[in-house]
Amino acid sequence: MEMRNVNKKISAVISLVLTVVLAISLTACSGSSVRADDLMEGISPGEVAGKETDAGFTGSMADFSLKLFKKTITEGENSLISPLSVMIALAMTANGADTQTLEEMEKLLGGDIGIDELNEYLHTYYNGLPNEKKSKLSIANSIWFRDVERLTVEKEFLQTNADYYGAEIYRSAFDAQAIKDINGWVDQKTEGMIDRIIDEIDEDTVMYLINAIVFDAEWEKIYVKDNIRSGEFMAVDGTSQNIDFMWSEESLYIDDGMATGFIKPYADGNYSFVALLPNEETGIEGYIENLTGEGLMETIADAQTTKVNAGMPKFSYAYEIEMNDALKALGMPTAFSPSDADLSRLGSSTAGNLYISDVLHKTFISVDEKGTKAGAVTKVEIKEESAEVMEQVILDRPFVYAIVDHATGLPVFMGTVMSVE
Repeated sequence: MEMRNVNKKISAVISLVLTVVLAISLTACSGSSVRADDLMEGISPGEVAGKETDAGFTGSMADFSLKLFKKTITEGENSLISPLSVMIALAMTANGADTQTLEEMEKLLGGDIGIDELNEYLHTYYNGLPNEKKSKLSIANSIWFRDVERLTVEKEFLQTNADYYGAEIYRSAFDAQAIKDINGWVDQKTEGMIDRIIDEIDEDTVMYLINAIVFDAEWEKIYVKDNIRSGEFMAVDGTSQNIDFMWSEESLYIDDGMATGFIKPYADGNYSFVALLPNEETGIEGYIENLTGEGLMETIADAQTTKVNAGMPKFSYAYEIEMNDALKALGMPTAFSPSDADLSRLGSSTAGNLYISDVLHKTFISVDEKGTKAGAVTKVEIKEESAEVMEQVILDRPFVYAIVDHATGLPVFMGTVMSVE
């Protein structure tokens, strides 16, 4: 993955791209060279009825999030996924699926919720996620398909994804210009933090479904220079790393019996950083193994209003994972089968059967301090109250974290920090 140097002092920046690559099971000739045509130019997505989030949706979303999180962790490495990003990209794809392929995707994504109802839930949920000046969450979707006579794409599939997900739709020859166009779209939507998602296009690739999310937020209480102190982080491999820790006083303390932690709010009051430090006897692998969607939601909801002396490392890393094996293991193998996949509601090709060839997730996160004059107030408040008895959580060994939205408590992002250097 190519990353541009992002020289910004911000509390958290997360950028990710997820692509679902559709291919045909037989190789065929490529089309003529043309620039991408924007098929939605001058056309507005139709108005559709959404569905307000309820316990059924949040429960299934939390369950999907934790199952996916567990299956996509790379042992011994830092990780980061957005369950929401994966959910949206796969839901867009499921709008083109049928028979067993659709049944498997529906069960994984929504449990008892069918794709039509899931479209309504997701439309309301992600459009309702706050996008404020100091806590910005930007979501963009696009569909790119090869401009060749052998491929027929169903108009209903395109319209549904435009209506519910605001998908931009492009037709292209899938030549060198297409690579520039797709990477340019990704670069723009991630604000330059991820500037490349594909290097080449295989002859049998006929469609890309791309979801991009950028989270850019300041802390509600920012750090100042005196809040930064050096310390040691014990990495998962047992090595000691000398790093900078950011210290603050937080007001929400977590103790679920297997981990302690804290909740640190972002500016505008819409999102929070949830840090979970597994007990040493439990370890991070044991903690994740026992973590469930319902359990995570309860842990966050049961946070105690208690002062916490919180030490958190500054960290920044990129993560990339192919999700094919994880999604197959979670119950949707048929969509990846060249012979058995049924994506007939998406379209058809005279060259062979359509199937998902690749689901690729690329992410980047940077957690840092933001120094402003107002930060002195935070420093003074901490000093004035430091004599009081309070809990202490120092993230000085591998930990789990999540970015959650306050309205539902659902994790928009989840990750692990195994090493800081």
